[in-house]
Amino acid sequence: MLDLVFLAFIGFILVLGLKRPFLWVLLYVYIDILAPQRIGYSLIASLPVSLIAFAAAFGGWIALDRKEGGRFTLRQGLLALLLVYCFWTTGNAAFPLDAATKWDWVWKALLFAIFLPFTLTTRARIEGLALVLLLSVATIVIGTGMKTILGGGGYQNLKFFVNDNSGIYESSTLATVAIGLIPMLWWFVKHGTIFRPHWMVTVFAVALTFACLLVPIGTEARTGLLCIAALGGLMLRYTKRRFLFIAGAGVLGLAALPFLPQSYYERMATLAQPSGDESASTRVAVWEWTLDYVAEKPFGGGFDSYRGNRFTYVMPVKQTDGNTTSVTYQPVVDEGRAFHSSFFEMLGEQGWPGLFIWVTLHAVGLWQMERIQRRWRANQDEAERWISPFAAALQMSALIYLVGATFQGIAYQPVMLMLVGLQIGLNTYCLRIDSARGLLERSVSRKAAVADKMRGAVAA
Repeated sequence: MLDLVFLAFIGFILVLGLKRPFLWVLLYVYIDILAPQRIGYSLIASLPVSLIAFAAAFGGWIALDRKEGGRFTLRQGLLALLLVYCFWTTGNAAFPLDAATKWDWVWKALLFAIFLPFTLTTRARIEGLALVLLLSVATIVIGTGMKTILGGGGYQNLKFFVNDNSGIYESSTLATVAIGLIPMLWWFVKHGTIFRPHWMVTVFAVALTFACLLVPIGTEARTGLLCIAALGGLMLRYTKRRFLFIAGAGVLGLAALPFLPQSYYERMATLAQPSGDESASTRVAVWEWTLDYVAEKPFGGGFDSYRGNRFTYVMPVKQTDGNTTSVTYQPVVDEGRAFHSSFFEMLGEQGWPGLFIWVTLHAVGLWQMERIQRRWRANQDEAERWISPFAAALQMSALIYLVGATFQGIAYQPVMLMLVGLQIGLNTYCLRIDSARGLLERSVSRKAAVADKMRGAVAA
């Protein structure tokens, strides 16, 4: 029955897309994030629904959609360069079979991020993409929040729609994405046109924000706690009553402490003492190994090159005998540990060139969003006053993502690459408005100059 519901919805959108091909772009976003083919039981799992939506999105834009306003930008060029470079490193990977498996989904995520800005030619499309992205993630977040409240949480124990700890369904990844989308959620409360500002929209936003904050608690993802701290710090920039905001956040945090499980305290305590946790201890060792690895191979080892690592580290082991607790330090040999950092993921897999491209891609995005905020901040026209707050929301989402990416390998996370495409689309939209306004002003100036000459000739 669940398969039929998903298939009916997908088929309905495919039919509607014959008249509005941009809907096929939104359909692919929905399928790529939620992955209904993994939620279903039999029929939908046997159909290539993701590939169908992917082909429809590209084919619909080429054959049916209007191409007005599209332009190829610097950041799309960086994405294309990264795509070509990843293709080359995959062909020369240290572990060819594993690299080919990761390449199968990375190339689609990068290509879609390059393609996406070409379709974002109006405010309605930009807002539509942002809304579908937000609600697709919200579908997972709401279920996660409900399970957390009902006591079904715990590190690596909280089950989502699928029994697969990968992609957005990986606990730390979901925590990062959930917290990162909160600024965009509240942009819709104030500036949305699909769902216009209303008390019901505000109530939904409050409930969804609460569910997003529950994700790091339910998953006990330490990265999620860091992302919450980053969100609080970033919000200080846009808060007029900063001291009141800090005090309110402190009170809410203290009020929540009695309701948190003991396992959450124990998990978060490893942030202060990473040497006492195996997962945290191995990260530093893997990062040191990566630096040594690229010293020998500056162009990286291709996808999943971490499988070649092997190192020894020291772990404290507690032994309790009655009322006496002793701590001994024992060496532990480990191998094939993941990078646990997007920066080191890019460095180990794509070398220094890949890391430079990736960092530049996000640094340019942060700068562009800052420039748009400053350029459009004073504009109070109804048709344009949404731009500066939207750029601020996208900038905060990107910064929260980079905080989370520091401690997990999500350099190619599709949701984040879609946010990059959304940033590029907004920047292109603003440049197009400025360009049209400049042409209009020059035209008016020329007409005024001609009129002055005519008046001078008549007077003579």
